[in-house]
Amino acid sequence: MDGSVTLSISDKIGIIEFHHPKSNSLPKSLLHKLAETITKAGNDNNIAVIVLKSSGNGAFCAGASFDELMALSNLDEGRAFFSGFGKVIMAMKNCPKFIIAQVHGKTVGGGVGIVAASDYAIACEEASIKLSELSIGIGPFVIAPVVQRKIGVSAISSLSINATEWKSAEWAFNKGLYNDLLDSKGALEEAVQKLAERLSGSNPDAMKHIKEMFWTGMGDLGGVLEQRAEISGRLSLSDFTRNFLRKFKN
Repeated sequence: MDGSVTLSISDKIGIIEFHHPKSNSLPKSLLHKLAETITKAGNDNNIAVIVLKSSGNGAFCAGASFDELMALSNLDEGRAFFSGFGKVIMAMKNCPKFIIAQVHGKTVGGGVGIVAASDYAIACEEASIKLSELSIGIGPFVIAPVVQRKIGVSAISSLSINATEWKSAEWAFNKGLYNDLLDSKGALEEAVQKLAERLSGSNPDAMKHIKEMFWTGMGDLGGVLEQRAEISGRLSLSDFTRNFLRKFKN
């Protein structure tokens, strides 16, 4: 039930795949491992480009672990819990290599943040998205800077406020979250492979500087994410959220 994160290398392409039996959700331990693996791949001279994917044919990522959220009992635990996605985002930002997200299915909450932090995201029509945080009394605070960077204020407002509503993959593509949208999972895999192969032969120094250009203007992102994690941790302990979680559990 702990899930896994694996790294494989083929022809200078590093493939990072995460898995969890509960719709590829990401508990704290998996988030820590994912951040570590991204950093490791970024420092590996045998890797020129990274593909980030998840396992199975269901959801790409169901976001944070609901079980861990329900178990939070104090502010320190809450802050640490929500810092997990911040660490992954910072690892993706600081990685000197392009990260291609291969999004094969539905994506919720923190999973949307991971897609937004990638350098290029390719999805198929099953890859609808939702930011469900407000429905349980919190908000997408930690992932908001990178999501807003990709899709803008209006689009993230729509996602954040309509917290129970799925937005289609086409909507996400039109807003800029996805760079390419394919009509099948087979076509998705083929497109990711072709792009990764092409990038694996590109000038690594040029790609590094292009990536730095993408992240220009983000300021002290690490500090912002830490502050947002504290806000999320505090709200997760509120009466509203505790009552919602109890009702959900029952």
